[in-house]
Amino acid sequence: MAKRTWAISILLAGSLIGLTGCTENTDKENSQEGKITETQKKPKQKPPEEPQKVEEQKPIVVNVIDPNTNALVKTFLPLDLGFETDPESYKKELEKWAKDLARGTETASGYDQRMILDKIDVNGQIIKGKPQIILDEAELVERVMLASIKGGDVEVPLDVTESGYKPEDVAQLSEVVLASFSTYFNSSVAGRAKNIELSALAIDNIIVGTQDIFSFNTTVGPSDADHGYQPAKEIVNKQLVDGIGGGICQTSSTLFNAVDQVGVSYVEKHHHSLSVGYVPAGRDATVSFGGPDFRFQNTSGVPFIIKTIYGRGKLTVEVRTSVAYQSLIAKGN
Repeated sequence: MAKRTWAISILLAGSLIGLTGCTENTDKENSQEGKITETQKKPKQKPPEEPQKVEEQKPIVVNVIDPNTNALVKTFLPLDLGFETDPESYKKELEKWAKDLARGTETASGYDQRMILDKIDVNGQIIKGKPQIILDEAELVERVMLASIKGGDVEVPLDVTESGYKPEDVAQLSEVVLASFSTYFNSSVAGRAKNIELSALAIDNIIVGTQDIFSFNTTVGPSDADHGYQPAKEIVNKQLVDGIGGGICQTSSTLFNAVDQVGVSYVEKHHHSLSVGYVPAGRDATVSFGGPDFRFQNTSGVPFIIKTIYGRGKLTVEVRTSVAYQSLIAKGN
């Protein structure tokens, strides 16, 4: 009996120990579940956002480029020059700059260039001149104004005009005389005679294509001592004075009276302040390098050449063209 009682006691004690173990496990599981639930309930924290970088705006820049060389002519910063705050003032500054760029200043030459006409040498070969170049000032200002909104490159707009004749026609351009005019001078006055001779030689065999603009000063060049011109009487401010190159106005006046028979348009022409004896009154054309010029445009419809014949006391200027072109100019008139 005592043994049975002791066995029962041991079984009861084992049962209690088993129950205790189960309770501890359950508590641990509950505790773990609680931790998981707590973790799940807490929202995940996002990493702190980096402050956004403010991009620095690049300045608006307008670069003006030479179309022939791709060289930089000028750089503009429109905002610094008041493009947004005072666009009218900005535009006026551009217009002044464009004018100086085209026509030049006291310290710099401009893009504008008068045409230097081609010439036939003593061997019948063409001596090339230079085309007419005109910078379109209004177009340049407009281009820069448009580019000033976002920036960019702007090309200088240049109008280039070549002489209006065909090289293959040159050999025939002296076939017929369209017009001729002669004046006379005292060949014993050496300085004056020499100056007439030199200036006549300078315009001899000049090719004047259709729509070409002839400039006496550009063709003849400086009438100074460095170019062989001599002292002679000339008219200055209604007075007859001594000056280097006196007499070249007789050449320009003789030329005027010849081309006036062909039907050209006059770009520039001036009278002397006194009457001259070698042409009728009002039929003179005074010139001075760097000053008054004699310029005409060939609106006859055909190309022609200028021929000069210098003799003892006589200067003749002829306007010649080919037989084929003679018939065209006749129809045009």
